[in-house]
Amino acid sequence: MRSLIVAVAQPHVVPLDVAANANSHAAAVRAAKSRVVIFPELSLTGYELDAPLLGEDDRRLAPLIDACAATGTIALAGAPVAGPYIAMLAIDGDGARIVYRKQHPHSSEAPFRPGPGPEVIEVDGWRLGLAICRDTRIGEHAGDTAALGIDAYVGGTVDHQGDEAVLADRARLISTTHGVWVAFASFAGPTGGGFDRTAGRSGIWTPQGSVAARAGRTPGEMARATLVQEPAHSR
Repeated sequence: MRSLIVAVAQPHVVPLDVAANANSHAAAVRAAKSRVVIFPELSLTGYELDAPLLGEDDRRLAPLIDACAATGTIALAGAPVAGPYIAMLAIDGDGARIVYRKQHPHSSEAPFRPGPGPEVIEVDGWRLGLAICRDTRIGEHAGDTAALGIDAYVGGTVDHQGDEAVLADRARLISTTHGVWVAFASFAGPTGGGFDRTAGRSGIWTPQGSVAARAGRTPGEMARATLVQEPAHSR
């Protein structure tokens, strides 16, 4: 059986302060002891739709890159990037790169553009389909991503306090429909952009729809699980 240790993190976020947020991300990476750590939507800036766009070579990401190098971790973090797009960055010891652009931004997220399509990254033989917040509510997105051949569907979200059950329902539907692991990192506490209170309860679900691990509602918490898959798993 193949395995992959994954964590979903709820970092303390300072709106618009990339340097502070990179440090909190780095602390989460060091604490997670995981191969992949997933962070919420726009985690590096807070959910601030007018935040300056972030480049892959931004020097403020150095503490996070260093933490990933020291631990052998790939961090999947959120940021606004040129386009403009709401994006997911994959950060490791070699630096940061844009791996996904949100395909289904909400109408309230103008002027961010829809991303070009579903994306998958491969980590140690595991194929991870990528999503950001509203994407996870669009059945077509999960279906199109699953059609690329994935072992897990992972994403960063932001939800209002009280919507944690909605997050879990979404995860169970995707996992059982497509027979894949699901991991969602959800903001906890205030994150800017009108989200004074957010849902938290980041979690990881098995391909059968059961909870493998779930965080609470407090900033700084995380959930961690070992994903396992039979070698003969068909793609």
